[in-house]
Amino acid sequence: MLKGQTILITGGTGSFGNAVLDRFLTTDVGEIRIFSRDEKKQDDMRHKYNDSRLKFYIGDVRDFDSINTAMRGVDFVFSAAALKQVPSCEFYPIQAVKTNVLGTENTLKAAVQQGVKRVVVLSTDKAVYPINAMGMSKALMEKVTVAMSRNLSEKDTVMCNTRYGNVMASRGSVIPLFVRQIRSGEPITITDPEMTRFMMSLPDSVELVLFAFKHGRQGDTFVQKAPAATILTLAEALKKVFNANNKIHILGTRHGEKKHECLVSREEKARAEDLGDYYRIKADSRDLNYKKYFAEGEKKISVGEDYSSENTNRLDINEMAALLMKLEFIQRMLAGDSDGTGV
Repeated sequence: MLKGQTILITGGTGSFGNAVLDRFLTTDVGEIRIFSRDEKKQDDMRHKYNDSRLKFYIGDVRDFDSINTAMRGVDFVFSAAALKQVPSCEFYPIQAVKTNVLGTENTLKAAVQQGVKRVVVLSTDKAVYPINAMGMSKALMEKVTVAMSRNLSEKDTVMCNTRYGNVMASRGSVIPLFVRQIRSGEPITITDPEMTRFMMSLPDSVELVLFAFKHGRQGDTFVQKAPAATILTLAEALKKVFNANNKIHILGTRHGEKKHECLVSREEKARAEDLGDYYRIKADSRDLNYKKYFAEGEKKISVGEDYSSENTNRLDINEMAALLMKLEFIQRMLAGDSDGTGV
Protein backbone atom coordinates (compact mmCIF):
# COMPACT_ATOMS: atom_id res chain seq x y z
CA MET A 1 0.00 0.00 0.00
CA LEU A 2 2.93 2.35 0.65
CA LYS A 3 5.15 1.30 -2.25
CA GLY A 4 6.30 4.41 -4.05
CA GLN A 5 3.75 6.57 -2.21
CA THR A 6 4.33 10.04 -0.78
CA ILE A 7 3.42 10.66 2.87
CA LEU A 8 3.11 13.99 4.69
CA ILE A 9 3.33 14.22 8.49
CA THR A 10 2.27 17.55 9.99
CA GLY A 11 3.94 18.26 13.30
CA GLY A 12 6.40 15.65 12.09
CA THR A 13 9.29 16.65 14.38
CA GLY A 14 7.43 15.47 17.48
CA SER A 15 7.51 12.11 19.25
CA PHE A 16 4.92 10.60 16.92
CA GLY A 17 6.70 11.81 13.79
CA ASN A 18 9.95 10.18 14.86
CA ALA A 19 8.17 6.92 15.71
CA VAL A 20 6.42 6.84 12.33
CA LEU A 21 9.70 7.48 10.56
CA ASP A 22 11.35 4.58 12.36
CA ARG A 23 8.53 2.42 11.02
CA PHE A 24 8.11 3.77 7.48
CA LEU A 25 11.75 4.09 6.51
CA THR A 26 12.01 0.29 6.71
CA THR A 27 9.37 0.02 3.95
CA ASP A 28 9.46 0.81 0.22
CA VAL A 29 7.69 4.16 0.69
CA GLY A 30 8.61 6.67 -1.99
CA GLU A 31 8.87 9.91 0.00
CA ILE A 32 8.11 11.17 3.51
CA ARG A 33 7.57 14.88 4.02
CA ILE A 34 8.05 16.40 7.47
CA PHE A 35 6.03 19.59 7.93
CA SER A 36 6.63 21.70 11.04
CA ARG A 37 7.73 25.11 12.33
CA ASP A 38 10.81 23.83 14.15
CA GLU A 39 13.86 24.19 11.91
CA LYS A 40 16.25 22.99 14.63
CA LYS A 41 14.39 19.71 15.13
CA GLN A 42 14.13 19.27 11.38
CA ASP A 43 17.89 19.64 11.13
CA ASP A 44 18.34 17.12 13.94
CA MET A 45 16.11 14.65 12.10
CA ARG A 46 17.94 15.25 8.83
CA HIS A 47 21.23 14.23 10.43
CA LYS A 48 19.74 11.41 12.46
CA TYR A 49 18.07 9.58 9.56
CA ASN A 50 20.19 10.69 6.58
CA ASP A 51 17.71 9.23 4.09
CA SER A 52 17.11 10.73 0.65
CA ARG A 53 13.40 9.84 0.84
CA LEU A 54 12.99 12.30 3.71
CA LYS A 55 11.99 15.86 2.71
CA PHE A 56 11.52 18.81 5.06
CA TYR A 57 9.00 21.64 4.80
CA ILE A 58 9.04 24.66 7.10
CA GLY A 59 5.53 25.94 7.65
CA ASP A 60 2.57 26.24 9.98
CA VAL A 61 -0.81 24.55 9.67
CA ARG A 62 -2.33 27.92 10.61
CA ASP A 63 -1.09 29.20 7.23
CA PHE A 64 -3.15 27.55 4.48
CA ASP A 65 -0.72 28.46 1.70
CA SER A 66 2.21 26.74 3.42
CA ILE A 67 0.36 23.49 4.12
CA ASN A 68 -1.29 23.55 0.69
CA THR A 69 2.12 23.88 -0.99
CA ALA A 70 3.58 21.00 1.04
CA MET A 71 0.55 18.85 0.14
CA ARG A 72 1.13 18.86 -3.62
CA GLY A 73 1.72 15.36 -4.93
CA VAL A 74 1.00 13.74 -1.55
CA ASP A 75 -0.90 10.44 -1.30
CA PHE A 76 -1.43 10.10 2.46
CA VAL A 77 -1.40 12.55 5.38
CA PHE A 78 -0.92 12.03 9.11
CA SER A 79 -2.15 15.15 10.88
CA ALA A 80 -0.20 15.38 14.15
CA ALA A 81 0.44 19.12 14.43
CA ALA A 82 -1.06 20.36 17.69
CA LEU A 83 -0.65 22.30 20.89
CA LYS A 84 -0.75 19.50 23.47
CA GLN A 85 0.27 20.92 26.85
CA VAL A 86 -2.72 21.41 29.15
CA PRO A 87 -1.34 24.42 31.12
CA SER A 88 -0.23 26.43 28.08
CA CYS A 89 -3.57 25.85 26.34
CA GLU A 90 -5.41 26.95 29.51
CA PHE A 91 -3.61 30.29 29.51
CA TYR A 92 -3.71 30.74 25.71
CA PRO A 93 -6.89 28.95 24.58
CA ILE A 94 -7.21 30.89 21.33
CA GLN A 95 -3.76 29.61 20.33
CA ALA A 96 -5.02 26.05 20.84
CA VAL A 97 -8.02 26.86 18.64
CA LYS A 98 -5.83 28.35 15.91
CA THR A 99 -3.56 25.30 15.73
CA ASN A 100 -5.74 22.37 16.75
CA VAL A 101 -9.02 23.43 15.15
CA LEU A 102 -8.33 25.91 12.37
CA GLY A 103 -4.96 24.35 11.55
CA THR A 104 -6.58 20.95 11.14
CA GLU A 105 -9.29 22.51 8.96
CA ASN A 106 -6.55 23.98 6.74
CA THR A 107 -4.88 20.58 6.53
CA LEU A 108 -8.10 18.85 5.53
CA LYS A 109 -9.04 21.51 2.99
CA ALA A 110 -5.59 21.31 1.41
CA ALA A 111 -5.84 17.52 1.29
CA VAL A 112 -9.12 17.70 -0.61
CA GLN A 113 -7.82 20.40 -2.95
CA GLN A 114 -4.67 18.41 -3.72
CA GLY A 115 -6.45 15.09 -4.20
CA VAL A 116 -4.88 13.28 -1.24
CA LYS A 117 -6.20 9.73 -0.82
CA ARG A 118 -6.38 9.50 2.99
CA VAL A 119 -5.92 11.70 6.05
CA VAL A 120 -5.60 10.34 9.59
CA VAL A 121 -6.03 12.97 12.33
CA LEU A 122 -4.49 12.34 15.75
CA SER A 123 -6.59 13.16 18.81
CA THR A 124 -6.53 12.44 22.54
CA ASP A 125 -8.61 10.99 25.36
CA LYS A 126 -8.87 14.54 26.70
CA ALA A 127 -11.30 15.27 23.84
CA VAL A 128 -13.95 13.11 25.56
CA TYR A 129 -15.97 15.09 28.11
CA PRO A 130 -13.30 17.81 27.96
CA ILE A 131 -12.67 20.01 30.99
CA ASN A 132 -9.64 21.94 29.71
CA ALA A 133 -8.91 24.08 26.67
CA MET A 134 -6.61 21.52 25.10
CA GLY A 135 -9.28 18.81 25.28
CA MET A 136 -11.97 21.19 24.06
CA SER A 137 -9.90 22.19 21.04
CA LYS A 138 -9.17 18.54 20.25
CA ALA A 139 -12.88 17.71 20.55
CA LEU A 140 -13.68 20.45 18.06
CA MET A 141 -10.87 19.18 15.84
CA GLU A 142 -12.56 15.76 15.75
CA LYS A 143 -15.91 17.40 14.94
CA VAL A 144 -14.32 19.35 12.08
CA THR A 145 -12.94 16.13 10.61
CA VAL A 146 -16.28 14.33 10.84
CA ALA A 147 -18.22 17.34 9.48
CA MET A 148 -15.94 17.70 6.45
CA SER A 149 -16.12 13.96 5.77
CA ARG A 150 -19.93 14.14 5.47
CA ASN A 151 -19.58 16.03 2.20
CA LEU A 152 -17.19 13.49 0.67
CA SER A 153 -17.63 10.02 -0.81
CA GLU A 154 -15.33 7.04 -0.30
CA LYS A 155 -13.84 7.89 -3.70
CA ASP A 156 -12.76 11.30 -2.41
CA THR A 157 -10.19 12.08 0.31
CA VAL A 158 -11.03 9.71 3.19
CA MET A 159 -10.79 11.40 6.60
CA CYS A 160 -10.80 9.70 9.98
CA ASN A 161 -9.72 10.35 13.57
CA THR A 162 -7.63 8.34 16.00
CA ARG A 163 -7.87 8.88 19.73
CA TYR A 164 -5.44 7.56 22.30
CA GLY A 165 -4.37 8.06 25.89
CA ASN A 166 -1.06 9.04 27.45
CA VAL A 167 1.90 8.02 25.32
CA MET A 168 4.49 6.81 27.79
CA ALA A 169 7.80 8.71 27.87
CA SER A 170 6.73 11.06 25.07
CA ARG A 171 7.91 14.66 25.15
CA GLY A 172 6.31 16.54 28.04
CA SER A 173 4.88 13.41 29.68
CA VAL A 174 5.25 12.54 33.36
CA ILE A 175 7.59 9.53 33.06
CA PRO A 176 10.70 11.55 32.07
CA LEU A 177 9.93 13.91 34.97
CA PHE A 178 9.68 11.05 37.47
CA VAL A 179 12.89 9.50 36.15
CA ARG A 180 14.77 12.80 36.51
CA GLN A 181 13.51 13.10 40.08
CA ILE A 182 14.54 9.52 40.87
CA ARG A 183 18.03 9.96 39.43
CA SER A 184 18.60 13.25 41.27
CA GLY A 185 17.35 11.84 44.58
CA GLU A 186 14.44 14.27 44.80
CA PRO A 187 10.94 13.36 46.01
CA ILE A 188 8.64 12.09 43.26
CA THR A 189 5.88 14.66 42.88
CA ILE A 190 2.46 13.19 42.09
CA THR A 191 -0.86 14.95 41.97
CA ASP A 192 -3.47 12.44 43.17
CA PRO A 193 -2.33 8.88 44.03
CA GLU A 194 -5.70 7.48 42.88
CA MET A 195 -5.68 9.33 39.56
CA THR A 196 -5.64 6.86 36.65
CA ARG A 197 -4.25 7.18 33.15
CA PHE A 198 -4.20 4.93 30.09
CA MET A 199 -0.74 3.57 29.36
CA MET A 200 0.29 3.36 25.71
CA SER A 201 3.72 3.16 24.12
CA LEU A 202 4.77 5.08 21.02
CA PRO A 203 4.72 1.86 18.95
CA ASP A 204 1.13 1.33 20.18
CA SER A 205 0.15 4.79 18.95
CA VAL A 206 1.74 4.10 15.58
CA GLU A 207 -0.13 0.78 15.30
CA LEU A 208 -3.42 2.57 16.02
CA VAL A 209 -2.77 5.16 13.33
CA LEU A 210 -1.75 2.49 10.82
CA PHE A 211 -4.90 0.51 11.62
CA ALA A 212 -7.01 3.60 10.93
CA PHE A 213 -4.97 4.25 7.80
CA LYS A 214 -5.77 0.78 6.45
CA HIS A 215 -9.37 0.37 7.61
CA GLY A 216 -10.80 3.87 8.04
CA ARG A 217 -13.96 5.01 6.30
CA GLN A 218 -15.28 8.54 6.04
CA GLY A 219 -15.68 10.10 9.49
CA ASP A 220 -14.59 7.07 11.53
CA THR A 221 -12.90 7.52 14.90
CA PHE A 222 -10.61 4.70 16.04
CA VAL A 223 -9.69 3.94 19.64
CA GLN A 224 -7.17 1.35 20.77
CA LYS A 225 -7.95 -0.51 23.97
CA ALA A 226 -5.22 0.01 26.54
CA PRO A 227 -4.47 -0.82 30.17
CA ALA A 228 -4.36 1.87 32.84
CA ALA A 229 -2.62 2.48 36.13
CA THR A 230 -2.85 4.92 39.01
CA ILE A 231 -0.20 7.62 39.20
CA LEU A 232 0.96 6.09 42.48
CA THR A 233 1.38 2.68 40.81
CA LEU A 234 3.40 4.32 38.03
CA ALA A 235 5.67 6.06 40.54
CA GLU A 236 6.18 2.88 42.58
CA ALA A 237 6.87 0.88 39.41
CA LEU A 238 9.55 3.36 38.35
CA LYS A 239 11.14 3.12 41.80
CA LYS A 240 11.19 -0.65 41.36
CA VAL A 241 12.74 -0.42 37.89
CA PHE A 242 15.50 1.93 39.09
CA ASN A 243 15.89 0.22 42.46
CA ALA A 244 15.24 3.57 44.15
CA ASN A 245 13.76 4.60 47.48
CA ASN A 246 12.73 8.20 46.76
CA LYS A 247 9.98 9.64 48.88
CA ILE A 248 6.68 10.47 47.22
CA HIS A 249 5.27 13.98 47.64
CA ILE A 250 1.56 14.51 46.87
CA LEU A 251 0.85 17.89 45.28
CA GLY A 252 -2.90 17.69 44.73
CA THR A 253 -4.77 17.84 41.45
CA ARG A 254 -3.66 20.57 39.07
CA HIS A 255 -6.06 22.91 37.35
CA GLY A 256 -7.58 21.29 34.25
CA GLU A 257 -6.84 17.67 35.25
CA LYS A 258 -9.38 14.86 35.46
CA LYS A 259 -9.16 12.08 38.02
CA HIS A 260 -9.84 9.52 35.26
CA GLU A 261 -9.59 9.83 31.49
CA CYS A 262 -12.14 8.52 29.00
CA LEU A 263 -11.46 7.15 25.51
CA VAL A 264 -15.04 6.38 24.47
CA SER A 265 -18.09 8.16 25.88
CA ARG A 266 -21.20 6.14 26.62
CA GLU A 267 -23.00 7.92 23.76
CA GLU A 268 -20.24 6.84 21.36
CA LYS A 269 -19.99 3.34 22.79
CA ALA A 270 -23.67 2.78 22.01
CA ARG A 271 -22.86 2.98 18.29
CA ALA A 272 -19.23 1.78 18.38
CA GLU A 273 -18.09 -1.40 16.69
CA ASP A 274 -15.89 -3.61 18.86
CA LEU A 275 -13.03 -4.86 16.68
CA GLY A 276 -11.19 -6.76 19.40
CA ASP A 277 -8.18 -4.56 20.09
CA TYR A 278 -9.92 -1.46 18.78
CA TYR A 279 -13.22 0.40 18.78
CA ARG A 280 -14.49 1.91 15.55
CA ILE A 281 -16.83 4.83 16.28
CA LYS A 282 -18.80 5.44 13.13
CA ALA A 283 -19.63 8.99 12.15
CA ASP A 284 -23.11 10.22 13.04
CA SER A 285 -24.63 10.48 9.57
CA ARG A 286 -27.84 12.27 10.59
CA ASP A 287 -28.51 15.78 9.33
CA LEU A 288 -30.11 18.74 11.12
CA ASN A 289 -33.58 17.30 10.53
CA TYR A 290 -33.06 14.24 12.75
CA LYS A 291 -35.65 13.64 15.47
CA LYS A 292 -33.63 11.85 18.12
CA TYR A 293 -32.15 15.06 19.48
CA PHE A 294 -35.52 16.80 19.76
CA ALA A 295 -38.20 14.16 20.23
CA GLU A 296 -36.74 10.69 20.62
CA GLY A 297 -34.34 9.02 23.00
CA GLU A 298 -32.14 5.94 22.81
CA LYS A 299 -32.32 3.28 25.53
CA LYS A 300 -28.96 1.78 24.62
CA ILE A 301 -27.25 4.99 25.74
CA SER A 302 -29.09 5.01 29.06
CA VAL A 303 -27.79 1.58 30.10
CA GLY A 304 -24.30 1.93 28.62
CA GLU A 305 -21.05 3.06 30.22
CA ASP A 306 -17.94 4.91 29.17
CA TYR A 307 -14.67 3.21 28.30
CA SER A 308 -12.35 4.91 30.76
CA SER A 309 -9.08 4.53 32.64
CA GLU A 310 -11.19 3.69 35.69
CA ASN A 311 -12.89 0.60 34.22
CA THR A 312 -10.28 -0.74 31.80
CA ASN A 313 -7.69 -3.38 32.74
CA ARG A 314 -5.81 -1.96 35.76
CA LEU A 315 -2.09 -2.70 36.07
CA ASP A 316 -0.41 -3.46 39.41
CA ILE A 317 3.15 -2.39 40.27
CA ASN A 318 4.82 -5.49 38.80
CA GLU A 319 2.78 -5.33 35.59
CA MET A 320 3.50 -1.61 35.25
CA ALA A 321 7.22 -2.22 35.81
CA ALA A 322 7.24 -4.92 33.13
CA LEU A 323 5.57 -2.54 30.69
CA LEU A 324 8.06 0.22 31.51
CA MET A 325 10.98 -2.12 30.82
CA LYS A 326 9.80 -2.44 27.22
CA LEU A 327 10.24 1.30 26.62
CA GLU A 328 13.34 2.34 24.70
CA PHE A 329 13.54 5.47 26.86
CA ILE A 330 13.75 3.41 30.07
CA GLN A 331 16.30 1.02 28.58
CA ARG A 332 18.51 3.94 27.60
CA MET A 333 18.23 5.55 31.01
CA LEU A 334 19.13 2.29 32.73
CA ALA A 335 22.14 2.05 30.42
CA GLY A 336 23.38 5.40 31.70
CA ASP A 337 22.09 7.79 29.03
CA SER A 338 21.77 11.28 30.49
CA ASP A 339 18.35 12.07 29.02
CA GLY A 340 17.13 8.91 27.29
CA THR A 341 17.51 10.28 23.79
CA GLY A 342 20.44 8.10 22.80
CA VAL A 343 22.32 11.19 21.59
